[in-house]
Amino acid sequence: MKKLFASLALATAVAAPAIAADTYNIDAFHTFPFFEVNHLGFSTQRGRFEKTSGTVMLDTAAKKGSVDLNIDVASLDMGFAVWNEHMAADGFFNTAKFPTITFKSTKLVFEGDKVVGAEGDFTLLGVTKPVKLVVSNFKCGSNPINKKEMCGADISTTIKRSDFGMTKYLGAIGDEIKISSAVEAYKQ
Repeated sequence: MKKLFASLALATAVAAPAIAADTYNIDAFHTFPFFEVNHLGFSTQRGRFEKTSGTVMLDTAAKKGSVDLNIDVASLDMGFAVWNEHMAADGFFNTAKFPTITFKSTKLVFEGDKVVGAEGDFTLLGVTKPVKLVVSNFKCGSNPINKKEMCGADISTTIKRSDFGMTKYLGAIGDEIKISSAVEAYKQ
């Protein structure tokens, strides 16, 4: 009998960390990544993606978790149709061949109970490279309107588009792309 209880206690201890993580679904209405790029040395042009999905696993006690974010590239919005078509074409986002941009974390970075960063694999145009995200304004709690448990933050990073094979007009159009997004996710 003692062996049975010892086995159950051990199984519970091993399973407890897996149970402690909470799963959150990305709220597409409040998560829309945007990017900024220098245009001909004269201005900063901006675009955003209207459709995102994904999940966040979070265990603040163990200081672990993961992020799996998917961006629908065809939801690109530059502000007017001609500019959208230009950026969706081969040479830029090539939405026909590469309909999704993804970020899959390999590590969350914590300061105390707050997530302050994420490291992982960013895939654009079929090329995957490691990327570090800065996370600010991280907060979890109850949404004051719908009373559902949620977490939110602002994320940002800078990539070189040439690292992912997006080299059209390189030199005239900047190589560095700043990516930012508000992210909100509801607990399952």
